[in-house]
Parts: sequence; structure tokens; C-alpha cells
Amino acid sequence: MLLDTASLYFRAFFGVPDSVQAPDGTPVNAVRGLLDFISRLVEEYQPTHLVCCWDNDWRPQWRVDLIPSYKGHRVVAARSGVPDIEEVPDPLEAQIPVIVEVLSAFGISIVGADGYEADDVIGTLATGASMPVDIVTGDRDLFQLVDDAAGVRVLYVARGVAKHERMTEHAVVEKYSVLPQQYADFATLRGDASDGLPGVAGVGDKTAASLLLTYGDLAGIRAAAADPESALGPGPRGKITAASDYLEVAPTVVAVARDVDLGSPDCSLPSAPVDPDGLAALAERWGLSSPVERLTGVLAAL
Repeated sequence: MLLDTASLYFRAFFGVPDSVQAPDGTPVNAVRGLLDFISRLVEEYQPTHLVCCWDNDWRPQWRVDLIPSYKGHRVVAARSGVPDIEEVPDPLEAQIPVIVEVLSAFGISIVGADGYEADDVIGTLATGASMPVDIVTGDRDLFQLVDDAAGVRVLYVARGVAKHERMTEHAVVEKYSVLPQQYADFATLRGDASDGLPGVAGVGDKTAASLLLTYGDLAGIRAAAADPESALGPGPRGKITAASDYLEVAPTVVAVARDVDLGSPDCSLPSAPVDPDGLAALAERWGLSSPVERLTGVLAAL
């Protein structure tokens, strides 16, 4: 089980009341919510391995160099001379170190890579896994990793962890009329405002899916646009041609990396906390006894 950790703790922060506080009044709603999410998911799916995948770089420069608008709307004014600071509410930012400490005390693996997003860590681990993989995320971009033959599916939490959808190849086709391996090209064509991807002007979901159904992939669509003898209509042809510069670079930005050097992390899920004393101290300090006890019990029952 690979967790898109930021996707989950953001969801927890906005979904759990900020009245959930430590004894000193510090909000711990994101910490508590994340622990409860993990307990629910582990209890339901009973994974043998679990990784909290991390955004060491939430907006990698190599992606911004190709598309300057990439995640640009999420950037706040630079502080202390550091550019590209993600807009994270201060009460959430203060909880992230606590999340790291608690996960580490449990012995739950946290894996990130400098210059890469959590999506890329997930893509690398999922592609190299020797066992079935469940990816937990609210990010549709990861649908490109769905692979029934390899046992890779996405547990899509956009409507909440309790109401998550199991995205298999059939589910992706049913929802978007494209195969998972076409999803990155689909996202490139239709764009994604949440990631600052402009897409091809005038091409929405239906047109993007129709073009991919006819021509297979983005390369096939661009070849048809460049071929005056092809059956591609003048409207789509003009739109694809006008977006040539964007289409030259966008696939590299949209594609999840699958070959990041992550070393050899121990991804096994412990049956008991590796640092029970440290975990107990954290639970007391931050008022997390209930979620810590629940997750400890869930792990023990595996």
C-alpha cells in the first residue's frame, strides 16, 4: 500500500475539526485524521507492506522549466529568499513534523526523493513491486499507473477515505473512456487547472477521449494533425497544431517518473511500534492516545 501522504494529511486537516487539539492548544487534526485514515485502510486491506510516500519537492524545477505555470497557483510570495513556497496553512505546516515523528515511532516507512514529488516515488515503487499494489490518493494523475495484469490499482479518495473508489482498468475506462496507459495523454490534452496545465485550447474530456480512441496516443494524434491526408477534422487539427509547443513538453511533465533512485527502503509494515516509549510520549504530548491505540491494535491484528 502506497500512500500519497500529503493528499491524505491535507484531506485530514480540512475534514477534521480544528477543535481537535493537543493539551497545550496546538491543533493536531491533521495528525489524528491521518492516523485514523491509515488505521481504516490497513484494517480493510491488511497490507504486508506500507509506505508513506513524501513530497521532497512538491514542484520540481525540471517540470517548471518545461511548463512555467506548473502548480504556479499554489505558490505564495517567497519568504526569506526561498522561492516557490507551497501555500500550506500555518496550523497544518506546524503538524507535519509531528506526523513524521509519529510515523517514525510506529516504524512506518517514509520515502521521498530530492527533486521529485510523491507521485514519482509512488510510480517507481509501484512499477518495481513484486506484489499487488494499492495506491491511496486523491490525485487523478496516478490513474496512469493502474495495471490489472500487475495488480496495481488506485484507491481514489476524492470523496473521502470512507467512500473511496477502487480504480481498476475497467473503472478508469468506464469513468473517462480511455485506458490507464492513455490517461497521461488524456490529461495532457484536456489540461488540469489544479496542476496549472493549460491543456489544448478547445479540447475537453470528450474530445480528448475520442481522439485517443481513434489515434491511440498523443504521438498518433500529432502525426494525424501533421498529415494533410489524415481523416482528422479541420477543427481538432487546428487546435492540435496550435498547441504544438505545449504538446512537445507536456508529456514529460504529466508522466509519473518510474525510475527514481530510492535506495532500498524497508517497506514492511510492523506488527508493533518500533519505538513504543517514544510513541507513548508523543501520544501524551500531543493528545493522540486514541488514534495511536487504534492503529497499534490494528497492526497487532495483522
